[in-house]
Amino acid sequence: MNIKITKTTNPKPIPADDSTLGFGRVFSDHMFVMNYKKGEGWYDPRIVPFDDIALSPAAMVLHYSQTIFEGLKAYRKPDGNIQLFRPEENFKRMNLSGSRMVIPEIPEDVALAGLKELLKLDKDWIPHSDGASLYIRPFVFASDPFVGVRPGEEYIFMIITSPSGPYYATGLNPVGIYVEESFVRAVRGGPGYTKTGGNYAASLAGQVEAQKQGLAQVLWLDGIERKYIEEVGAMNIFFVIGDEVITPELQGSILEGITRKSVIELCRKWGLKVTERKISIDEIADTYKSGALKECFGTGTAAVISPVGLLKWGDLSMEINNNKIGDVSKRLYDTLTGIQYGKITDDMNWVREL
Repeated sequence: MNIKITKTTNPKPIPADDSTLGFGRVFSDHMFVMNYKKGEGWYDPRIVPFDDIALSPAAMVLHYSQTIFEGLKAYRKPDGNIQLFRPEENFKRMNLSGSRMVIPEIPEDVALAGLKELLKLDKDWIPHSDGASLYIRPFVFASDPFVGVRPGEEYIFMIITSPSGPYYATGLNPVGIYVEESFVRAVRGGPGYTKTGGNYAASLAGQVEAQKQGLAQVLWLDGIERKYIEEVGAMNIFFVIGDEVITPELQGSILEGITRKSVIELCRKWGLKVTERKISIDEIADTYKSGALKECFGTGTAAVISPVGLLKWGDLSMEINNNKIGDVSKRLYDTLTGIQYGKITDDMNWVREL
């Protein structure tokens, strides 16, 4: 497919101070768009000026939430060149989400080519300061006007980008996490392993409760027995117990995070023992009480590594590693961000330069 490019005639001013960007509030000048129609397939890939979109009030996405999305970043290296971190994995996972949400498979080569062209056009929007990046949001939604429960017959695939400041503006400090026992996020057999909007809407009640308790994130337990640890809000979760790195196994209700996958591969490369298995919250409490719980950290695109200093389960408040970042967490953070920003050699073949 040929990608048509229409440049904006009214470019926006690029923020001069990366520290004021925050996250997800400022958007670059252009966006990638591609349409789908049943019987025709995907067509008309194009880059156009960033703008509002017109939808019928009967658009299926507004009524039945048939939508998926992804999240990745573009990084500026010290020499000024731009690179992506494992972008093929994002579009591969997008199609995995799409298969569960009955959304037509996106041609991954076209999506990646469109992203690269978009980044070349808006390269000046990619921040220069350490820790800042250009957040990339690909998404698909059913757009045909029909108020009836069936898979859509028309879809729009888009990529928008947003310059974002450093996630840890005040340093890599551990966060507090609240263990949710009343609500559940997902169950096996459902769409919990996908990046669909409904999963995140379902997590908001727990997030609000966590914030009421002065904590940053919510840790979800399984939806059947309400005892096995699954994931944290927008992150996967890891524990260092003794000399072993442990994370919940993928059973269909946990997102298969790309940072999670990278952490597992790095730890194994370093010779650390890594285990994916079911982990109960009771086990974590017992290991904490015995002194065997050394570290806890979340993994995700936004934070990369988020050390956990406090885990609150009911009346039990578990302070982990004296509320300080642990050695494994710090090594992972330094290595992953070093690779992403081109400061250390990528011997894992993960980065893709423009």
